[in-house]
Amino acid sequence: MPAPSNTLKPETASVLASVSTATLSQQLRSRGLNSTYFDGLTPARPDLRMVGVARTLRYTALREDVFKQRGGGMNAQKRLIDTIGPGEVLVIEAREDRHAGTIGDILALRLKVRGGAGVVTDGAVRDDTAMRALDLPYYRGAVNAAVLGRRHVPMDSDLPITCAGVLVMPGDVIVGDSDGVILIPAALADEVAAAALQQEHEEQYISERVAAGESLEGLYPLGSEQRRRYEQWAKGRGASK
Repeated sequence: MPAPSNTLKPETASVLASVSTATLSQQLRSRGLNSTYFDGLTPARPDLRMVGVARTLRYTALREDVFKQRGGGMNAQKRLIDTIGPGEVLVIEAREDRHAGTIGDILALRLKVRGGAGVVTDGAVRDDTAMRALDLPYYRGAVNAAVLGRRHVPMDSDLPITCAGVLVMPGDVIVGDSDGVILIPAALADEVAAAALQQEHEEQYISERVAAGESLEGLYPLGSEQRRRYEQWAKGRGASK
């Protein structure tokens, strides 16, 4: 497949950077999408948000003769990182094998210099301390000092992959926060972002009423009377319904 174009609208990216992955998960579930959260991955930098468009990289299991052919030099891993563009997220399928690194600090630095938005791997990373110092958001299954060639062959890129149980198509939207990382199909990004922002605005009202001592009945979720009150509250704050 050709490398995807970065079609995420700046205004959509800004909204996605402001809402939680928990809210996005709920919005995706309401649209019948239950398999978009990357299970078992932890944020190395929970203080950083990540929003970007997926560039995909596939590692196969190690076979020594194939690694000799495909693992050295400007292999699929290095070629992809050398073409990462601004706002793109490197997503790696490593079969959830965490017995060797899938990326380290030098390649992560190259990705950052090119404007990459972050890294997601269901394998391990090397040089974790140095990578965290790059101020680059990344999500990994583990930390392991062993080199790539101990377990993986960097096989190909920019094709559908499965990372941490999630099917990732090139060009899908990837969002990460301190709770983890989630995928939004590219065609739904604008719609889901708008709905997530609305949900969080409603939940701000609900939280205020709960803090004031009100019962959850008719409040969470909003019933007709509480929705009328919410709309008055939103109007008073100059917010859209």
